[in-house]
Amino acid sequence: MSPYLLGLRLTGRRVLVVGGGRVAQRRIPALLDAGAIVTLVSPSVTPALDDLIAAGRFTWEARPFQVGDCDGAWLVQACTDDRAVNGAIAAEAEAKRIWCVRADDRDASAAWTPASGRVDEITVAVTAGGDPRRAAGVRDAVVEALRDGTVQARRSRTKPVGVALVGGGPGDPGLITVRGRQLLAQADVVVADRLAPRALLDELPSDVELIDAAKIPYGRFLAQEKINELLIDRARKGAFVVRLKGGDPFVFGRGGEEVLACAEAGIPVTVVPGITSAVAVPAAAGVPVTHRGVSQEFHVISVHVPPDHEQSTVDWQALARSQGTLVLMMAVERIEAVAQALVRYGRSADTPVMVVQDGTLPTQRALSATLATVSERVAAAGIRPPAIVVVGEVVKVGQEVEMVRAGRVP
Repeated sequence: MSPYLLGLRLTGRRVLVVGGGRVAQRRIPALLDAGAIVTLVSPSVTPALDDLIAAGRFTWEARPFQVGDCDGAWLVQACTDDRAVNGAIAAEAEAKRIWCVRADDRDASAAWTPASGRVDEITVAVTAGGDPRRAAGVRDAVVEALRDGTVQARRSRTKPVGVALVGGGPGDPGLITVRGRQLLAQADVVVADRLAPRALLDELPSDVELIDAAKIPYGRFLAQEKINELLIDRARKGAFVVRLKGGDPFVFGRGGEEVLACAEAGIPVTVVPGITSAVAVPAAAGVPVTHRGVSQEFHVISVHVPPDHEQSTVDWQALARSQGTLVLMMAVERIEAVAQALVRYGRSADTPVMVVQDGTLPTQRALSATLATVSERVAAAGIRPPAIVVVGEVVKVGQEVEMVRAGRVP
């Protein structure tokens, strides 16, 4: 017959585990997480359990099972590798009306330990007729579906409130964080940037309000003040609002302004960091922003105005003197002025440069140049935003990697 499933609340209750092998090694941490007071009876234990014992997480009695060990327990786990011993443990527990799980015999066991997983406040437990491998496979599939939003959780009575600033990553929809994907699946309203992972928006239910907050360079855009107003207005009406951004909300994403606006309006805000394109896009092109013996530092610079502009707060002279990697955002249309400034202030005109357009997307393309040639090469190739510019010797590291992969050892 099918088992009757319960969620045991074990906080402060004694649980007896007999046997200190791999089965106990898996089950004891879960029991401790549930708040149980665990007593382990076993002549020996695995190193992982020994580490927990040294930390004072539970009590270990280094001996074989004895009659009377079940006294005072609410639950017993018989995990030895001796069938006769497990049978004796189960018999004593049965006589004392204590639920006992036998690790060696599902048919003789009074209870089964399900394969379980947790996503936020949702706990998934699967028994699969006592087949642990099948149960684990089903558990994994359900947990993954909850994490990536495939299984919707928008109707939960404990759904999030207010506004969530979610960093969507550099463009590839697979690079959004698990937490970001979860909150997106629970949204009533999504306010999306132009550089947010657009493929994820196609997965939203039809009743989700989608607001396009794109800021197109030298084109149409939604003013930041209006975006702030929309976030506050929808949240005040009881909707859970996700502000979906490209990269990370706090790396040239104006996330700080939105948090301040919501805080001033009394709206709770959750910030979910994202993978910034400043690091991810060079990596996607095979270029590390730091490399032992080459670069011990990297600088991320917004080039929304050229170096000689009165609104620029960037110390280009210091950057030119630095030996670190420069990662330039929004620099493509001002690349000539940037290259000239760096050379003028001391960087070699032969410094390697890589420009990566549409990083992490199927349309990604990259070109290599130097500070002396990058402007001409960008214009000839028709490179357009969004693109990341990497300046420094690490570009050579990426080129070396590609040569090795191609079988052309430098």
